[in-house]
Amino acid sequence: MIPRFILGMTAIAAFSACQPVAPEDSQFGVGYNQTFDAQRTDRDAALASSTPVPLPSEVTSGPLPAAGSAEATAAETAALLAATSPQDQQARADALANNSGEAPIIASPSNPAPAVVDAAGISRENNFDAVTGQRSIDDDAARIASSREQYEVIQPEAIPLREDTGPNIVAYALSTSHPVGTEVYKRFSLNKAGKFKRNCGKFQHQDQAQIEFLSAGGPEKDPRGMDPDGDGYACTWDPAVYRNS
Repeated sequence: MIPRFILGMTAIAAFSACQPVAPEDSQFGVGYNQTFDAQRTDRDAALASSTPVPLPSEVTSGPLPAAGSAEATAAETAALLAATSPQDQQARADALANNSGEAPIIASPSNPAPAVVDAAGISRENNFDAVTGQRSIDDDAARIASSREQYEVIQPEAIPLREDTGPNIVAYALSTSHPVGTEVYKRFSLNKAGKFKRNCGKFQHQDQAQIEFLSAGGPEKDPRGMDPDGDGYACTWDPAVYRNS
């Protein structure tokens, strides 16, 4: 046990002997290359040789114009104009002139007063004396009478009846109430599917098929097999479109 303790203490002492010794820096400044006294001397010399801070100029005081008064507005406008250089004003004027084609008017207290335009009075149409010199009351009465003679009352006429151009599928749709697929008429035919596909494929729209179906004797008769289920609606025609409208 004792040899182990002695061996441990010896190792600790050897490890401590290998550590570098920190330099004595209590007399140096932050850079470790100049003492505090030397730094203070350099600082005092730099302050003594620098340009002194100028003293503030004298401040004059006076009463401010009342808020919203003409004097206050003029003072604010003058301050804004003084803060804007002539070059900036010319640049804005050129930009506005290029956009509108007309030179803008720059508001300034130094602008001359606008010229007062003397109104010529009311127009001749609203001037009773001027109108009286052009025509009299009798002339106006004659004009009114002439306008009444030219006035023509057109009496309404009856709308001509529509000529019979074939079955009216709209009227037929409104005359029915049963849904599509409900058997109302008996159909007896061979090869119903073949006739339905062949004859219904000839039409571009279901309305055309329904008109042809009604023209051929439908809905009671179906010689072309366009209504195999007997609901009275040929091919894929649906009367609900006209019922809802």
